[in-house]
Amino acid sequence: MMLPNSQRRIYNDPLCSLSPAPYPCWCYHLLLHLASAGLDVRYNLISDVGAYHAAKLLQKQYNLIYINLMFNDIGPKGGELIAKALHKDTTLKYLRMTGNKIENKGGMFFAAMLQINSTLEKLDLGDCDLGMQSVIAFATVLTQNQTIKGITLNRPILYGEQDESTVHLGHMLKENHWLAELHMSKHDVKNCGLKHLCDALYLNRSLRYLDVSWLSVVSCSIEGEGLVALSQSMKTNPILSNIYIWGNKFDEATCMAYAGLIQMGRLKPDNTDVEPFVVDGHVYLAEVSNGLKKHYYWTPTYGNALCHSSNAGFSLVPVGQQL
Repeated sequence: MMLPNSQRRIYNDPLCSLSPAPYPCWCYHLLLHLASAGLDVRYNLISDVGAYHAAKLLQKQYNLIYINLMFNDIGPKGGELIAKALHKDTTLKYLRMTGNKIENKGGMFFAAMLQINSTLEKLDLGDCDLGMQSVIAFATVLTQNQTIKGITLNRPILYGEQDESTVHLGHMLKENHWLAELHMSKHDVKNCGLKHLCDALYLNRSLRYLDVSWLSVVSCSIEGEGLVALSQSMKTNPILSNIYIWGNKFDEATCMAYAGLIQMGRLKPDNTDVEPFVVDGHVYLAEVSNGLKKHYYWTPTYGNALCHSSNAGFSLVPVGQQL
């Protein structure tokens, strides 16, 4: 069932707008139609009050496979309610909380949930204002969780110069042999932290898709050092196939490294977001439109892109409809 904006109504019922108060109305309609496998209510005005009813829905609707709540007004309390409802849920496989400001507190409840839930396969907490504590908590619980195949932790709110969260994610990748898709865009990773990720990739044999775009990876003395190390890890890790690095600062060594990966066939042109070109004998990288989720925030009216390179992440862990 899809209700992507507040203009939609269910069964033409004027009381069923998606403002917080009447939210139970469409929950009721869903309960009457237990065949509904998914719920898409992105870009609405659902608050913590609505999150309460969504949590109740999870407890009563046993056929829900995916829920898309991205870019509503759910805060830390609403995040807590949904996370706790997932403690006993045995059907939901894909949850998108993208853009709901559940913050560090809400993130901690979702991390705790992953210690208990053994069904959820994909979790998107990008743009949720997660903090250092919750990112580290996710890294810790994922060393043991064998169910999650894809997780999005984009744009957390991190302070200071330490790469502590990246170090923990690197340790997680050494221990976790089930995670296939990791999104950590806009983590402000330094070279030291990225090297920990690279060390982990030498040992990891499950991760296939890594999004480290817009990391601002630089070194005080050697620009691009971390990105070069990341390219080297692809030569020894036969599983990692898709890597996205645009938005970082590329020095010539970085450009040469990724141009070499593409030329030797180790990195397919469709599996990255950069393309090498030469000017006056120097190699540079240009951005291309490939991405894990080109239609991450929206899907055009003509449907999903036919080219898999534009939405590579959707084919990794197919769960219900492509949200």
